Amino acid sequence: MRARTRTTLIATALVLGVAAASPVGPAAAGLSADFPGTARTAAESEAGSETDGGPDTGQLAAALEGLPDDDATAALVRTSWAQGSGSWRGSAGVRDTTTGREAVPQARFRAGSTTKVITAALVLQLASEGRIDLDGHVQTYLPGLLDERFEPITVRHLLTYTSGLQPGSSLGAEDGEGYVNRFRTMTPAEVVAGSVAKGPYRGDGEGPGRKQRYANIDYTVLGLLVEKVTGDTYAHQAKRRILRPAGMRHSSFPVGPDPRIHGLHHRGYQKLTDGRVVDATEWNMTDRRAAGDLVSTTEDLEKFLFALFRGELVPKPLLKKEMLTLPKAENATMSAGLQRVDAGGGLVVWCKTGARPGYSTLIAATEDLSRTLVYSVNSVDAKAEETNPVTERIQRAAFSD
Repeated sequence: MRARTRTTLIATALVLGVAAASPVGPAAAGLSADFPGTARTAAESEAGSETDGGPDTGQLAAALEGLPDDDATAALVRTSWAQGSGSWRGSAGVRDTTTGREAVPQARFRAGSTTKVITAALVLQLASEGRIDLDGHVQTYLPGLLDERFEPITVRHLLTYTSGLQPGSSLGAEDGEGYVNRFRTMTPAEVVAGSVAKGPYRGDGEGPGRKQRYANIDYTVLGLLVEKVTGDTYAHQAKRRILRPAGMRHSSFPVGPDPRIHGLHHRGYQKLTDGRVVDATEWNMTDRRAAGDLVSTTEDLEKFLFALFRGELVPKPLLKKEMLTLPKAENATMSAGLQRVDAGGGLVVWCKTGARPGYSTLIAATEDLSRTLVYSVNSVDAKAEETNPVTERIQRAAFSD
C-alpha cells in the first residue's frame, strides 16, 4: 500500500509540462485496431533485479504495453537504481503512423523544458568560476533590457523562477495558432521585449524573490546573460561545458530556424483544437533556446543526470545549495532548474519535465542516485495540463518498491 501511495503522489506532483490524455484513438491517428506495431514492447534489464533495490520490472514492461494507443504513439524509458548498478530499458510503439515501423531506443526527440536543467548547470558552472555573481543584478549584466519599472532582479531570482517577470511574447498555443506559426522565427530578444512591455507583476506580496511562478521567461533571460558574459552563443557554451563533459554525444541544439530533428527520431503528433491530429515533428524552436530547445536521447539525459548529481558539472557544495534546496519564496516547489517532489515514505525526487508538440520528457533522480528515471513519450497532446495515462503508468512503475 505504501508504494501505491508514493507513486500516486509522484504522478500527481509532476504536472509541469507532463503530457495529458487525449481522446484520439489509433484510427484517428491514421492507425487501425490491428496496426503493425501495436502492443509491441522491447525491454531489457542490463544488471541487477527488482530484488536488490530496484522497481518491479514486470510492472515497467506492462506500463508500455498497447502502444500506440489513444494517448501516445511511442515511449522510450530508462531507469536505474543503486547508483547505476541495476538498470532497465524499454521501448514500445511506432516511429511513425504511416509505416508503422517499430520504435527504437536510441531515437532522438525534443526534450523541451528539461533544457532548463542544462541552463541552470551552465550558469552555476560560470558562477563557480567567478564569471557570474548569483546575487548580481540582471540590470547590471544586461543594461537596458529592463526599464525603471522593474526592481533589481538577481541571477538567482531567474534560476528559481522568482524574478517577477511576466511571460514574454508567444506565437500562440501549440494546439492552435502556434501550429500555424510553427515555421516562424521569434528571437529570445523579442520574447523578452514582450515581457518588458507588460511590466512586472503588480499587487500585494509581489516583487523579486517573493513568489515563485514557473515560466520560460526567466530562462530566456538567462540564455541572453550567458551570451553576454561569455561573448559566445548559448548553444556552444552548453555543448562545451555540459554536453561534452557529460558524454552526451547525441544531443544538440537547432541551428537557427532549422525546424528538423536530425538523425534517427520518432515522428511527433499534436491534436489541434478542431480535433485533427497533425504531424508536429518539424517546428522552429528559436523562441525557446535556453528555456527548451534541446534535442536529446534517453541515454544522453541519463548520462546528464549521473554527471550532474555526482558533482561533475557543478561543484557539489553549489549543487546542494542551489539545485537541491528550495528558495524561501511563496509556494516554492522548484530550485535552480529542478522540481522537488516529496513522494512519501522518505523518498524525495528531484526532477524536470519537458513538453513540446509530439514529445513529453521527464528526467528524475534521488539525490543519492538510488533511483533514476528518464523517459520520452510521444504524446498526442503533450502540452495539456492533465497527466497522460502512459506517463503516469511509467512513473508509478519506476518509483514503486
